[in-house]
Amino acid sequence: MGKKEKSLTRDSQDHGCYNYKMFNFFNRKFKINEVEPPDDVRAAFSEYAVDGSHMSADQLRRFLAEQQGDVDCTVSDAERIIEQVVHRRHPVTRYARHGLSIDDFFHFLFYDDLNGPITTKVHQDMTAPLSHYFIYTGHNSYLTGNQLSSDCSEVPIVKALERGVRVIELDLWPSSTKDEILVLHGRTLTTPVSLIKCLKSIKEYAFASSPYPVIITLEDHLTADLQAKVAEMVTQTFEDMLYYPESECLAEFPSPESLKNRIIISTKPPKEYLEGRGEEAFGMETPDNTAEQESDYRSDSDHEDEDFNECDRKSGQIGSPEYKRLITIHAGKPKGALKDSLEVAVDKVRRLSLSEQELEKAAASHGTHVVSFTQRNIMRIYPKGTRFDSSNYNPIIGWIHGAQMIAFNMQGYGKSLLLMHGIFRANGGCGYVRKPDLLMQKGPQNEVFDPKKAMPLRKTLKVKIYMGDGWRLDFSHTHFDTYSPPDFYTKVYILGVPADNAKKRTKIIEDDWSPVWNEEFVFSLTVPELALIRIEVREYDMSEKDDFGGQTCLPVMELMPGIRSVPLYDKKGEKLKNARLLIRFQLE
Repeated sequence: MGKKEKSLTRDSQDHGCYNYKMFNFFNRKFKINEVEPPDDVRAAFSEYAVDGSHMSADQLRRFLAEQQGDVDCTVSDAERIIEQVVHRRHPVTRYARHGLSIDDFFHFLFYDDLNGPITTKVHQDMTAPLSHYFIYTGHNSYLTGNQLSSDCSEVPIVKALERGVRVIELDLWPSSTKDEILVLHGRTLTTPVSLIKCLKSIKEYAFASSPYPVIITLEDHLTADLQAKVAEMVTQTFEDMLYYPESECLAEFPSPESLKNRIIISTKPPKEYLEGRGEEAFGMETPDNTAEQESDYRSDSDHEDEDFNECDRKSGQIGSPEYKRLITIHAGKPKGALKDSLEVAVDKVRRLSLSEQELEKAAASHGTHVVSFTQRNIMRIYPKGTRFDSSNYNPIIGWIHGAQMIAFNMQGYGKSLLLMHGIFRANGGCGYVRKPDLLMQKGPQNEVFDPKKAMPLRKTLKVKIYMGDGWRLDFSHTHFDTYSPPDFYTKVYILGVPADNAKKRTKIIEDDWSPVWNEEFVFSLTVPELALIRIEVREYDMSEKDDFGGQTCLPVMELMPGIRSVPLYDKKGEKLKNARLLIRFQLE
């Protein structure tokens, strides 16, 4: 089970066995076990395949409708599934086959592209205002690595857009000659990239993974003439793709549906660039209020104007009118107490940015005010400035309070980013996830959802983990253990409101590349709409830290019922080619 200290040579797979060399003296031979259908799969096949040998298209349709919740499935749909399964498993004799054998049926259930855990289609209403959605949001989207010395490039922007990120952040600074515009993390050692290169990349890849709007948040440190130059570059690059409102301030945000294939700008209102402000140093900026001084050290890119609201400005304020005209989502925060900044205006909407520490304070003292604010306005949360390594924070506190833009360092790694990947697998991975009704509703006395308030049990989630397979195709046979096949176990987490958080784990299956657990776990949920299920496979190691064998994270309310193939992802969120689990989900 545990790894030994000595490194040994790898033997090849031999006639359905794996050879593991022990101490350079003798071999241990482990047979590769044939993967067998679990009892529940056999029972389902027997129930629906009337003749007991093959399942016809109509019988498969009945199974999909009654057991897998696919009530819209037609016989034609079932025929196409059978055709695909037979083509993959029996390419030579496929024309002579018109149904699924028990092994075909089992393999169908294990094909995640045909029988995955969630739908891959956009299925939510996309006609509500932008404030009604969680939006896939990047932080300092141009950085390739850490916050202090990494390169700035258009490459991470492209990667983010291809993954489905819908909010790209660019920090704009003048060049040393004051006549060019660069994108970089201000007052750090990061190397700049030109703004035009970033804009052209955004134009090319904006809708590579989703047709829904891309929001560019601009944090500018520019003079009025350079702001005007930005406006010219933006309008010339994006042309008809660019959307901006006719009125200076919106009374309500437009919908993702109305903004399909459009790019919109969100930024603080234009002001005169103040050269060499004394309080700025090395990417930091002195906060305006005492509470921030105690807890928050923010980079220039995250420090929004706090001394005005653009919609209340006097017309004589210095700034570029061309630049100002392009702003769809106005950003900014008035001075004063945090509660005051959460006031909801009747005739205008805006974006408010809070650091992760400020959100924690707001949630603790004014949680319902945050929920109320985010029903019409947009809230952006960003990492604290001391996350120099581009790590991230727990996004769930923002989501359960309705914050739409949880800005993450997409080039970072860790469990928090895996949760971000998970929630945005919802709704076809389009980058916009409709907030649950409970975050948008108001009671008779204008009361809103209170994340602190105890809620009654509303749903029960049953998760039965049958088995796993595919690791031997994704990893070398000595990757997990030098002397024997791996000893896998699976952990299941529920993450959401505090009352719903839970963790379970299976037993360890020793020396098996295709472990069979057949274990069921039951989770009680009070707010299932905000719950995520995170599943992680580990390989037990007696002497060292257990090895990572893959993970996934999925929104509970997106789970499709029945026996499902659940693909696994690596630590970076990249899908493993073959490793997957067979799991039954029941939400009652």
